[in-house]
Amino acid sequence: MALPLSVIDFATVRENQSVGESFADSVTLARHAERLGYTRVWYAEHHNMPTIASSAPAVLIAHVAAHTERIRLGSGGVMLPNHSPLTIAEQFGTLAELHPGRIDLGLGRAPGTDPRTLRALRRSPESAESFPQDVKELRGYLTGNSLIPGVQAMPGAGTDVPLTILGSSLFGAQLAAAYGLPYAFASHFAPDALVDAVAAYRSQFQPSEQLAEPYVIAAVNVIISEDAQDAARQREATQRSRVKAMVGRGREFTDEEMDMVMASPAAAQILHMISYTGAGTPDTVVDYLHRFAEHADADELMISPTATRQPDVLTAMELLADNWN
Repeated sequence: MALPLSVIDFATVRENQSVGESFADSVTLARHAERLGYTRVWYAEHHNMPTIASSAPAVLIAHVAAHTERIRLGSGGVMLPNHSPLTIAEQFGTLAELHPGRIDLGLGRAPGTDPRTLRALRRSPESAESFPQDVKELRGYLTGNSLIPGVQAMPGAGTDVPLTILGSSLFGAQLAAAYGLPYAFASHFAPDALVDAVAAYRSQFQPSEQLAEPYVIAAVNVIISEDAQDAARQREATQRSRVKAMVGRGREFTDEEMDMVMASPAAAQILHMISYTGAGTPDTVVDYLHRFAEHADADELMISPTATRQPDVLTAMELLADNWN
């Protein structure tokens, strides 16, 4: 593939599906991505969200890695303020020893949840303030150069698991630049600061032992079908499903009620979050993604296949891979 393509997987728990079935779908997706030549699959840490089962990325990565052979697997990301750096170094060090050369560690500063759940995680909102120092501490453990005298990550020390900073603002961009790390922008749900953040990252980048030149991963939603009308139907279903989940929070709506919700300012705000979406036939989406990559000044695209049905997700991945150039 010309520009590398990767996938973010939320281990989505679809309607009338168990969590176990969603994990089986994640294995299928990763095996499919591996066969099609995608670069990596990442899993995002979220908590207290009924439709997202990727709350423990390290555990899910271990499961998927055992059912795949070559594709890189990682977190997109671990929300570091929810954990001690030593714990994450041990978890991902274990993964790296079990699956050498296949493990990525993307790090985010947000809690990935609501304030009540944050308290249940035994963390405070102030935990995010130590994120820059926590990243340094974590990197020290993984490189075998611990910043804490007498403390080493075992496993973890010397595995050099590559780190990536995730973000949706200038803060993450500037931190990734200062530390000489790759930067992944969450443009699939937070589009507004993309251009400014990437520009800041590239202009301020300082080389490191891990990375000599800046490297940007930009996330984007995709819906692809051989039939344009089917793609439009999938996009509408995806939009309605997202708005229902975020506005209704478990409440059921009639079709008429849902039509009114979709016409509301709250729905417009939610749909703005997924502004960066390529939807349509393969040639239409490929053209959109090339333009998006140029707009984002990206070195790699991480697609979020957003169809509400797993077969449509797999088809979209295959159609994109077959037509990417």
